[in-house]
Amino acid sequence: MEFASQEVIRKILAECRTIAVVGLSSNPIRPSYGVARYLQQNGYRIIPVNPNETDVLGMQAYPDLASIPEPFDLVDIFRRSEEAGDFVDEAIRLKAKAIWLQEGVIDEAAAQRATAAGLLVVMDRCPLKEHLRLRPNKT
Repeated sequence: MEFASQEVIRKILAECRTIAVVGLSSNPIRPSYGVARYLQQNGYRIIPVNPNETDVLGMQAYPDLASIPEPFDLVDIFRRSEEAGDFVDEAIRLKAKAIWLQEGVIDEAAAQRATAAGLLVVMDRCPLKEHLRLRPNKT
Protein backbone atom coordinates (compact mmCIF):
# COMPACT_ATOMS: atom_id res chain seq x y z
CA MET A 1 0.00 0.00 0.00
CA GLU A 2 1.24 3.49 -0.89
CA PHE A 3 1.54 5.84 2.09
CA ALA A 4 2.96 8.91 0.38
CA SER A 5 0.77 9.82 -2.58
CA GLN A 6 1.26 13.34 -3.90
CA GLU A 7 -2.43 14.07 -3.33
CA VAL A 8 -2.20 13.11 0.36
CA ILE A 9 1.04 15.05 0.84
CA ARG A 10 -0.48 18.19 -0.73
CA LYS A 11 -3.64 17.88 1.37
CA ILE A 12 -1.71 17.47 4.63
CA LEU A 13 0.63 20.38 3.93
CA ALA A 14 -2.29 22.62 2.93
CA GLU A 15 -4.78 21.72 5.65
CA CYS A 16 -2.83 20.55 8.71
CA ARG A 17 -1.56 23.76 10.26
CA THR A 18 -0.95 22.58 13.86
CA ILE A 19 1.68 19.86 14.12
CA ALA A 20 2.58 17.79 17.17
CA VAL A 21 6.20 16.77 16.59
CA VAL A 22 6.97 13.56 18.50
CA GLY A 23 10.66 13.30 19.42
CA LEU A 24 11.40 16.99 18.81
CA SER A 25 14.80 17.81 20.27
CA SER A 26 16.13 21.20 21.38
CA ASN A 27 19.51 20.23 19.87
CA PRO A 28 19.86 22.31 16.67
CA ILE A 29 21.90 19.60 14.92
CA ARG A 30 19.10 17.01 15.24
CA PRO A 31 16.92 16.52 12.15
CA SER A 32 13.74 16.98 14.21
CA TYR A 33 14.85 20.47 15.21
CA GLY A 34 15.68 21.54 11.65
CA VAL A 35 12.44 20.20 10.20
CA ALA A 36 10.27 21.71 12.96
CA ARG A 37 12.05 25.08 12.72
CA TYR A 38 11.51 25.15 8.96
CA LEU A 39 7.81 24.30 9.34
CA GLN A 40 7.42 26.93 12.07
CA GLN A 41 9.08 29.54 9.85
CA ASN A 42 6.63 28.64 7.09
CA GLY A 43 3.48 29.30 9.09
CA TYR A 44 2.82 26.02 10.87
CA ARG A 45 2.18 25.89 14.62
CA ILE A 46 4.58 23.40 16.21
CA ILE A 47 3.86 21.55 19.45
CA PRO A 48 6.95 19.71 20.78
CA VAL A 49 6.33 16.23 22.20
CA ASN A 50 9.30 14.90 24.15
CA PRO A 51 9.37 13.88 27.83
CA ASN A 52 13.01 15.02 28.05
CA GLU A 53 12.33 18.62 26.97
CA THR A 54 10.52 21.56 28.57
CA ASP A 55 10.73 24.11 25.76
CA VAL A 56 11.73 23.79 22.10
CA LEU A 57 11.63 26.56 19.48
CA GLY A 58 9.95 28.84 22.00
CA MET A 59 7.07 26.42 22.52
CA GLN A 60 6.23 24.41 25.65
CA ALA A 61 7.05 20.72 25.24
CA TYR A 62 4.69 17.97 26.38
CA PRO A 63 5.63 14.44 27.52
CA ASP A 64 3.09 12.75 25.23
CA LEU A 65 0.26 13.52 22.82
CA ALA A 66 -2.44 13.10 25.47
CA SER A 67 -0.91 15.93 27.55
CA ILE A 68 -1.36 18.53 24.81
CA PRO A 69 -4.20 20.83 25.97
CA GLU A 70 -5.26 21.99 22.49
CA PRO A 71 -6.29 20.34 19.24
CA PHE A 72 -3.65 19.42 16.67
CA ASP A 73 -4.05 18.30 13.08
CA LEU A 74 -0.93 16.33 12.29
CA VAL A 75 1.38 14.08 14.28
CA ASP A 76 4.91 14.09 12.82
CA ILE A 77 6.85 11.15 14.28
CA PHE A 78 10.64 11.29 14.78
CA ARG A 79 11.03 7.98 16.61
CA ARG A 80 12.38 4.55 15.70
CA SER A 81 10.12 2.46 13.51
CA GLU A 82 9.50 -0.02 16.32
CA GLU A 83 8.24 2.82 18.57
CA ALA A 84 6.08 4.57 15.97
CA GLY A 85 3.01 2.34 16.34
CA ASP A 86 2.27 3.46 19.90
CA PHE A 87 2.26 7.11 18.80
CA VAL A 88 0.10 6.31 15.79
CA ASP A 89 -2.41 4.54 18.04
CA GLU A 90 -2.43 7.50 20.42
CA ALA A 91 -2.99 9.90 17.50
CA ILE A 92 -5.93 7.76 16.34
CA ARG A 93 -7.46 7.84 19.85
CA LEU A 94 -7.00 11.62 20.04
CA LYS A 95 -8.61 12.11 16.61
CA ALA A 96 -5.69 13.69 14.77
CA LYS A 97 -6.38 14.29 11.08
CA ALA A 98 -3.08 12.92 9.82
CA ILE A 99 0.09 11.00 10.66
CA TRP A 100 3.50 11.66 9.12
CA LEU A 101 6.25 9.09 9.69
CA GLN A 102 9.62 10.68 8.96
CA GLU A 103 12.21 9.35 6.53
CA GLY A 104 13.38 5.96 7.72
CA VAL A 105 10.37 5.49 10.02
CA ILE A 106 8.37 2.61 8.59
CA ASP A 107 5.51 0.76 10.27
CA GLU A 108 3.13 -0.66 7.67
CA ALA A 109 0.72 -2.09 10.26
CA ALA A 110 0.44 1.23 12.13
CA ALA A 111 -0.03 3.11 8.86
CA GLN A 112 -2.82 0.71 7.88
CA ARG A 113 -4.51 1.18 11.29
CA ALA A 114 -4.39 4.94 10.84
CA THR A 115 -5.77 4.75 7.31
CA ALA A 116 -8.56 2.43 8.47
CA ALA A 117 -9.41 4.97 11.20
CA GLY A 118 -9.76 7.70 8.55
CA LEU A 119 -6.45 9.50 9.04
CA LEU A 120 -4.29 10.69 6.19
CA VAL A 121 -0.92 8.94 6.29
CA VAL A 122 2.53 9.68 4.89
CA MET A 123 5.39 7.31 5.67
CA ASP A 124 9.15 7.43 5.05
CA ARG A 125 9.12 11.03 3.82
CA CYS A 126 10.26 14.40 5.15
CA PRO A 127 7.72 17.27 5.33
CA LEU A 128 10.49 19.86 4.88
CA LYS A 129 11.64 18.25 1.63
CA GLU A 130 8.06 17.77 0.42
CA HIS A 131 7.13 21.37 1.26
CA LEU A 132 10.18 22.65 -0.63
CA ARG A 133 9.38 20.41 -3.59
CA LEU A 134 5.74 21.46 -3.80
CA ARG A 135 6.24 25.14 -3.10
CA PRO A 136 5.71 27.33 -6.16
CA ASN A 137 8.96 28.62 -7.62
CA LYS A 138 9.81 32.08 -6.41
CA THR A 139 11.17 34.42 -9.07
